[in-house]
This record gives sequence, structure tokens and C-alpha cells, in this order.
Amino acid sequence: MGTLAGHLLPGICFLFFALYYSVLVSLALLRGQRFLQPPLPPKEKRGHRWKQVPVLGVGKVVITLTGILAEFFYPPGVNRMKMVNWEDPRRPFVFSNNWHHITMYGFFMLSGVVDIVSQSCQARQSIKLERAAEALAFCVLALLMMAHIENKSILEIRVHILFIVPTFLVSLVLAIEVWVPDQPQLWVLKTWFVLVLSTWMLQLCLVMYIPPSGQSWRSENHEDLAFLVIFFCWHLGLGAAIMATVYGICSLWHHHCSSWTEASGAKYQPCPTGYSSDELEKLRAGAEQQDGGV
Repeated sequence: MGTLAGHLLPGICFLFFALYYSVLVSLALLRGQRFLQPPLPPKEKRGHRWKQVPVLGVGKVVITLTGILAEFFYPPGVNRMKMVNWEDPRRPFVFSNNWHHITMYGFFMLSGVVDIVSQSCQARQSIKLERAAEALAFCVLALLMMAHIENKSILEIRVHILFIVPTFLVSLVLAIEVWVPDQPQLWVLKTWFVLVLSTWMLQLCLVMYIPPSGQSWRSENHEDLAFLVIFFCWHLGLGAAIMATVYGICSLWHHHCSSWTEASGAKYQPCPTGYSSDELEKLRAGAEQQDGGV
């Protein structure tokens, strides 16, 4: 993860999940839903087995497993599975940065496994357990990032501290959702913080690996460090702008689909043959009541 690709790929994955949740939150608010995602029915009342597989949970497992294997064996020919150098008489720990990243990936993999078990294996879905696993993963991410900045340059420390802020806030909101679920305000806050986290991680790639100016950022320059905070504040606004854009697109789609459904479904009433006049009158009265309700 200590490379451009190692930071870029997790940032893209976080951004994908944030956009996914932005769509879910927008549609839930437009429809006035009580739940962000309706809970699954009991296991015996569910349909085909392939429909029971939680795509989001499987995605977490696949992505994190790929990241763990990359930390262990990329580039090809290396092996970082050992934690202690047994050949050295002092027995020092080795590959600490890689084990930081592996631990982060491992807890997000645990969250995916919990999603799969809760939605596919248990008799009833445990939404609180899923939220608790997500909160734990983000909390571990924040804790490990605090240890990850030791012996780093001032620039790297500042960048990672600004990354820790939204990460901790996401874990806090998820922890609150365990006890106070189904609150639209928490849905919006969680999505906003994950958007800020993901876009800032992409910004981190620009700062540390591919600066647009072609000149590396200077840790000893106070102006460069000051602009980091300025850019982070811009990312707060960017996250809000992305959410507003997604909400606007979903609003147009929602109203378009609603008007199309009303136009095609409410006005059309087939008249079956073979009914008596009394039955036809009941059908006509029902159609008039439906038109009046619309």
C-alpha cells in the first residue's frame, strides 16, 4: 500500500462504495423510506439461493483478499508473511508497514464475512451486527493510521492526520447506528464522511506520488503545509457537492418514473367480458376512485 497503486486502488474502492450509498440514501429520502435498505425476510421465506448472496459483502471479501495477497507477495518473487527476522539474533520485527495494511484489510474482510453470514446463513438478518462490524473496521483503520505516521516526514504526518479525521467520524456514526438505527441524518453524515475520506485518499496520491506541478511537496515549507488544510476543506465541500449532484439525478429519475407509472397504470383499466352489470359498475366505481386518488 506504500505505493501509488496501493493508495489509488483503496481510494477508488471507497469512492465506489460512497457513491453506491449516496444513491441508496437519495432514493430512501425521496421515497420516504423508514429503512435505508429493507430488512430481508426470514430465511425460509426467501427465494432462490443465488438471490441471497450479498453482493456488497462478497465485494468486500474479494477486494480485501486481493489487497492482502498484494501486501504479502507483490511484486512477484517477494514473501512478506513473516513478522520476525529469526536469522537475526535480536529477533526484530519486520515489514511493519505491510502488516499495518494487512490488518486494515483483514478487518474490512471481517465486515464482508459478517454481511454474508448475516444475510445468507442466519435465520434472520442481523443489521446491528453488520453495522458493528463496519464500525470496528473503520475504528481499526483510524487507530492503525495513528501508528502508521510514526517516523514519517511532516508532510506525510499532516496528510494522514487529515485522513484520520473523516475515518474516525465514520466509525463514530456507524457505532451510533448500532443503538440508534434508521436515522436519515446519520445516513447522510456517514455517506458524506466516506466521500470525503475517499476523495482525500485520491488527493493523497497527488500530494505524495504525482504532484500536478511536477515538483514534490516540501515538508519544510509552511506554505505547502498550509495549503494541505485548505485543500482538505475543499474536499469537505466536494463531498457535499457530490451528494447534492447524486440526489438531484436520483430526484429526476424518481419523479420521471413516478409520473410514468401514474400515466400508464392509473388511467388504464381493462374491462373484462362476461361480467354482469353490477360487477361492471363496481369495476367502474373502483377505477373512478383510483383516478380521484391520483
